[in-house]
Amino acid sequence: MARTHIREHGRLIRKKRVRKRVRGTDGRPRLSIYRSSKHLYAQVISDASGKTLVSASTLSNELNETLQKKTATVNAAKEVGTLIARKCKEHGIQQVIFDRNGFLYHGRIRAVADAAREAGLQF
Repeated sequence: MARTHIREHGRLIRKKRVRKRVRGTDGRPRLSIYRSSKHLYAQVISDASGKTLVSASTLSNELNETLQKKTATVNAAKEVGTLIARKCKEHGIQQVIFDRNGFLYHGRIRAVADAAREAGLQF
């Protein structure tokens, strides 16, 4: 088995373990983060209604000028965190539950969380 498959399998086990307890409601949705090798995606999801309320990523049109093809960096993650917090405020979402999706709370994942907190999102 290749090394990447082992890592992905471990991440999926951690994801299932965390998702047993983490559920988003309409009043307090879940902020889910996914990190690939090149990009970062953030979604605010209401598990009660099964809908994505807000989303942002390094591929978003709002971030094209600021990132300039450097999407796999901590600075890009900070921009995504700020953007997701701004979009949440526009939709009237003040509090979320943070779901790191099995990834370690380190580097780009931590940068998204810190930037969203600085922009006014509570979790």
